Amino acid sequence: MTTLTSFFRTSLLTSVILLSGCATTQHADGVNDPLEGYNRVMYGFNDAADRTVLKPAAQVYDTILPDPLQKGVSNFFSNLNEITVIINSLLQFKFEQAYNSTGRFLLNTTVGVAGVFDIAGLAGNTGSNEDFGQTLGYWGVNTGPYFVLPLFGPSTIRDGFGAFVDFNVTDPIGYIDHVPTRNQLYALRIVDTRANFLGAEKVLDEATDDEYIFVRDAYLQRRQNLVYDGNPPEEDFDVFSDE
Repeated sequence: MTTLTSFFRTSLLTSVILLSGCATTQHADGVNDPLEGYNRVMYGFNDAADRTVLKPAAQVYDTILPDPLQKGVSNFFSNLNEITVIINSLLQFKFEQAYNSTGRFLLNTTVGVAGVFDIAGLAGNTGSNEDFGQTLGYWGVNTGPYFVLPLFGPSTIRDGFGAFVDFNVTDPIGYIDHVPTRNQLYALRIVDTRANFLGAEKVLDEATDDEYIFVRDAYLQRRQNLVYDGNPPEEDFDVFSDE
């Protein structure tokens, strides 16, 4: 289970960095966080685990691997993720997006040498972001309570289930029969993803006196934006509701 790319602080940093352009995240006292006591403890545990295990590994990786090679590794895993994007785009009836993502995958897998080079991106076909948690949201499934997963970081009941489905069904690495190779790819993806955020931690460290609340609200707002493709209806901003 230590194989999702949202491992440790990576998911926290993703939410914070992508929302750093906003003056503030949308915060409300009624946020659906009935497990806050547990969540704060688990947040602290994940943070300590990251600082003692994953961050040092990412720093070594960042030191020994030249930037062009790191970019190639990141492109490779991003290309594999197109499978998840394509499937969930189809499940949401986003056929044009599925078509574009399929084109990206085919072009980068062939001309881009297994996705190491983002040829499609250079041609103007940028990637999309879809997962099964978003698919559930698209079909009206409520987020449920905010829930900090052990090791994996911020989530909700809906998104945690969605990540489980994506990991077990749409992630192509999981279909590799050779266990050592599969595990090495999982480990490389985790470290590479974490290394991509080494220079961005200052945003999180300086964001607020209560890091837990800032990260929680940033994560929930980002997920809501993803479900509604950047245009969540104000009257239905359900991540800040106990209902």
